[in-house]
Amino acid sequence: MAKVDYARLATEVLENVGGEANVSSVSHCATRLRFVLKDPERADKDAVTKIPGVISALESGGQFQVVVGNNVPLAYAELERSTDLGGGERRAGTVIAAQKQGNILSRALNGAIAVVSAIFAPIIGTLCAAGILKGLLMIATTLGWLSTTSTTYAILWTAADAFFFFLPVILAVPAARKFGANIYTAMALASGLLYTQVANVSLVLEGETVSQPLRAFQQAGGAVDFLGIPVVLQGYSATVIPIILAVYLQSWIEKLLSPRIHDSVRNFIVPLVSLVVTLPATLLVLGPVGNWVGQGIADLFLTIQSFSPILTGILFAALWQVLVIFGVHWAMVPIFINNLATTGYDTFKPLVWPAVFGQAGAALGVFLRLRDPRTRGISGSAVIAGLFGITEPAIYGVTLPRKRVFAIGLLSAAVGGAIVGGAGARVYGYGLSGILTLPLGYGDPLGLGDTFLWLVLGTAVSFVMAAILTYFFGITRTELVADREAAAERRAEHAGTSAVELVSPIAGVAIPLDEVNDELFSSGAMGPGFAIRPADGRVVSPFDGTVIAVMPHAVGLRSEDGVELLIHVGIDTVALAGEPFVSHVEPEQHISRGELLIEADIEEITARGYDPTTVIVVSNPDDVDVSAPLVDGAVAAGAPVLTLRHRLAVRDA
Repeated sequence: MAKVDYARLATEVLENVGGEANVSSVSHCATRLRFVLKDPERADKDAVTKIPGVISALESGGQFQVVVGNNVPLAYAELERSTDLGGGERRAGTVIAAQKQGNILSRALNGAIAVVSAIFAPIIGTLCAAGILKGLLMIATTLGWLSTTSTTYAILWTAADAFFFFLPVILAVPAARKFGANIYTAMALASGLLYTQVANVSLVLEGETVSQPLRAFQQAGGAVDFLGIPVVLQGYSATVIPIILAVYLQSWIEKLLSPRIHDSVRNFIVPLVSLVVTLPATLLVLGPVGNWVGQGIADLFLTIQSFSPILTGILFAALWQVLVIFGVHWAMVPIFINNLATTGYDTFKPLVWPAVFGQAGAALGVFLRLRDPRTRGISGSAVIAGLFGITEPAIYGVTLPRKRVFAIGLLSAAVGGAIVGGAGARVYGYGLSGILTLPLGYGDPLGLGDTFLWLVLGTAVSFVMAAILTYFFGITRTELVADREAAAERRAEHAGTSAVELVSPIAGVAIPLDEVNDELFSSGAMGPGFAIRPADGRVVSPFDGTVIAVMPHAVGLRSEDGVELLIHVGIDTVALAGEPFVSHVEPEQHISRGELLIEADIEEITARGYDPTTVIVVSNPDDVDVSAPLVDGAVAAGAPVLTLRHRLAVRDA
């Protein structure tokens, strides 16, 4: 597969959503760029979908979502580098902009999903890593490879468990960014919640001074109050809802105070008031309410599952990828984590494995059945991504365009979900539902029974069933005929070459390369090409492509077909140290045919004793067959001057 130019992708996506001026905010999750647009009608979904590197585009949850795949952080980084966008939905009014459409219920749902997505997306990678490490340690101790009493185990368990223990502190950062609050105040607030569990303070218990954590003091019978108001301390390690509520309150306090506090003292007065008000309010009200809500959610889902574990498994696994399509699956992430925090395990997250592997298996069936190299490239990479828990490439690139294949993936997920749900399979940590995270369900740490084999069996059944059904029944006869024709055309293309005309980047008089007064160029050592004795100093791009190198007197380009070109203005003009030249491009910039690259002062170059002859050579001649120049004499910028026969095998590699 060709390497994706993410700088170009970011530029073209931005252009086709209406430009930077039309973007209220942009963020990203595991596979998608998520734009909140001021005028959604200006976005050209079809044009975005055709951009190289884009898998699909859709509108959901008040957002214009561009599915890029696993490398979405690279595209997002290019957006941040080249624009004033980035940093999530950080601007005032963003949530309102995302919710202007739809009724009250849909606006509330969209707003909640946007909050969850923005808060959890940045931490998913590390969250998964910690979960995987926990699963591997469960395997190592169960099989006797590592003792739970060894210091090695203790250190590795610390590395895995610390993320979950200090989860409120970690969540405080993206929550503060989402709500527009001070990040460091939010982290101090989250640390305060945990401080009651881990840090010793001096207190009086039954007439004696003791040194212990405040929560342990209360559990031992000590009375805890704030200004005479009784405080019932909770355990906040691994919790989700309390810190989100606390940071939301903090953000409102800061927005209320900041305009009213003088600049000279604002930087410490606002955080001071935020901490003094928010931490007691959280310990008194928000924390207990958050934990109560969390426990209620956990109990609700366990009640639903106890009604019919098999039916729950069928529906949840079958509908999961539908939730992914609409981007609302993020709403389930805090529920999974909340269940782990309140019960020590989760029985809903295991149902995602059959859903994921159902789509991966369907993509594998397409890969095995069809022969067109482009289709096989897309489906093969989608299978690999699916095995590691990312299904968007499979959904948007392979299964959803073939509705029968997508339905087979859902059906297979339902069968696997029935097995997993019926067995009551449990996981004891969080991670993307891929092959590396299956160990999250290994063992029986809580003495509730080992359900790992059922998790593996349901996942495997979903994968294999989807692959087999897709192979035999998923591809229509019409698509099979089209696939054979496409594969035959590809083979024919690879056997030959394609002619490409190269145009002159500068006006003047064309001469053969061997007439250039520089042995390095005239000998062909730098590659085949031609030269121009320039009539003016405007050098423009001869094709659509990308800038790969820039010097004051020269520029390297790569066309969309993979032709690499060096344009060198003047002989030995490097000695001029750039003085007679003005460069208008920079490396990695996307360029269009006719776009200005360099302006050179030809008279100044000549006056200083240098030859202004401009040399144009192909710098990857092993990939390109170059004919003799088409013209010999006067030529205008943009006129055909050379025929290239670029091997399509290189282009399609």
